Amino acid sequence: MDSDDLGLFGPGSVTWKVHEEPILIVAGLRSLYLQALHPRAMAGVAQNSNYRTDAWGRLVRTATYVATTVYGTTSEAQAAGARLRRLHDRMRATDTLTGEQFRIDEPDLLRWVHVTEVESFLSTARRAGLPLSDDEVDGYYTEQRRAAALVGLDPATVPGTAAEVADYYGAVRPQLRMTREAAETAVFLTAPPLPWKLSLPVRLGLTLGPPRWAYLGIAGTAFALLPTWAHRMYGGLGLPTTALSADLSVRALRLAFAAVPRRYLEGPLIQAAKERAARHAALAG
Repeated sequence: MDSDDLGLFGPGSVTWKVHEEPILIVAGLRSLYLQALHPRAMAGVAQNSNYRTDAWGRLVRTATYVATTVYGTTSEAQAAGARLRRLHDRMRATDTLTGEQFRIDEPDLLRWVHVTEVESFLSTARRAGLPLSDDEVDGYYTEQRRAAALVGLDPATVPGTAAEVADYYGAVRPQLRMTREAAETAVFLTAPPLPWKLSLPVRLGLTLGPPRWAYLGIAGTAFALLPTWAHRMYGGLGLPTTALSADLSVRALRLAFAAVPRRYLEGPLIQAAKERAARHAALAG
């Protein structure tokens, strides 16, 4: 029965263990800073997305997609992947360096987005204090090949261990550039327009009210969590002290999230998944 289907991962998976962490909101931002360094991927987003005029709507849609693939039923995850593939299928962009037109669902671009996203989720959770063994780290990457298949990638071509992710980054780094689009995107990610209700203090002249300060803290932590080589591309020094301060900040944020009742942090997809898992466990018992 679909109502009791546990989805692509289910309880006991490393994926559920990682994605239960509210701190992954920081990881999502980190992945966007990282993705912006790929000129071709950045061109695909800039030429096909309204992220500047609907930043929060795009963020919600992306978060909903990820939550559906992680916590939805198998059919819900597959349907979400099919919708995304149909959307990507008709999109084209022009390489700003060569003038070449390309499809945005090229495997190399899909792979870049996938790896930066899952590596950001994992590394952020781990640096925030989530205990994960090396086997669990590799297990997470292997599990996430299922999510890669949803967007149209051959799972065999997707890094499935920490060592393979490190090798992948090493291979792709020569293609990365600090472009004008990357710089503009980084600035936008750091200080986007707030949703209307949260921006009311700004409209009243209170330009750095609590919502803005809170977001700046999250964005600053996300940026500080970037790999050293990415920091250097953005013009940062990438010194060890930066990594240490990032670890302290993300651990403090995780503690702050832990103080908030779970019912305020878990959306309906997560709650429904846990209810299905409880029913499944009761039937198995």
